[in-house]
Amino acid sequence: MTGERVDRATYHVHVSAPAGVVYAVLADAAKLPLYCSQSVHVECLESDGERERLRMWSLVGGQVKSWISWRHLDQVERRLEFRQKLPGSPLDSVRGVLSVRPEGPHDTELELRYGLDDLPDTQWVEQAAGLDIRAQLTQLKSFAERWTRLDDLVLSFEDSIRVHGPAELAYDFLYRAGDWPELVPDVARVAFAEEAPGVQRLTLERLTENGSHTTAAVRICFPHAGRIVYKQTETLPLLAAHTGEWSVVPDETGTTITSKQTVVLREQDITAVLGPGADLADARRQVRATLGRNSLTLLTLARQHAESAVRMLTPTTSAGGRGATGERR
Repeated sequence: MTGERVDRATYHVHVSAPAGVVYAVLADAAKLPLYCSQSVHVECLESDGERERLRMWSLVGGQVKSWISWRHLDQVERRLEFRQKLPGSPLDSVRGVLSVRPEGPHDTELELRYGLDDLPDTQWVEQAAGLDIRAQLTQLKSFAERWTRLDDLVLSFEDSIRVHGPAELAYDFLYRAGDWPELVPDVARVAFAEEAPGVQRLTLERLTENGSHTTAAVRICFPHAGRIVYKQTETLPLLAAHTGEWSVVPDETGTTITSKQTVVLREQDITAVLGPGADLADARRQVRATLGRNSLTLLTLARQHAESAVRMLTPTTSAGGRGATGERR
């Protein structure tokens, strides 16, 4: 005998949605930040369609933690097995099974069973690791139960701009968000902290024609890949969730900067924010216009930052009208 002790816990949740919908929500790991308030970002490291290795970032006890999760997906049985090492925990791993069982055309039982290695007190482990299992299942239930409206409530879009300058300088502008009050005209205030290399917390007050609004976000930066992903923890009105990514991609003739955003609309707030008679289509147009305008402002300034630096570094022409290369301009 090794003396190993494994505690197990089981939760059951009734979901008013078809089993196929519930399983699809569970299986799409990239969408986890849209319905789980703790989840910040999920990066797929490996996948063959059935087995996948993920790196996950979440807010645990108010801090951003990251770990590797291994998942085995069984679409036929609608089962999802997982194993992960808990951040800041002496546990070797937590492992479990999520089972999705139909109880009717539009009703599903979701069962979670998980085991915790080497510690005798399951409740203590949940609290210490910040798992908040019940809250996560409740949020998943709420998201899945809007299945007839999800195509209208979830909005994804992107904006791009070309830059005739180095990708590194464009990325530098987006990375140094703490400097934006000096560089971005409509940014009044920024509270910025980099808790660990590449992990940023950002609270931003932005001026609008109707006053100002404040948002807060966690940003995960991948400098070598030219990417910054983020999850807003304090969103604009009308938004239940907001995730996004900045990408800076060089090519032979310049650089393309792209802002990708995905939001979940808060349908119950439409009338209060947009006025009587406004509907979901109005909310989609308003959100797309506002977020697109904000991102294009930053994209344009990132371009100016990169291209201005290039102009400053360009050699001046000599009296003979030739540059540093000897070619006549």
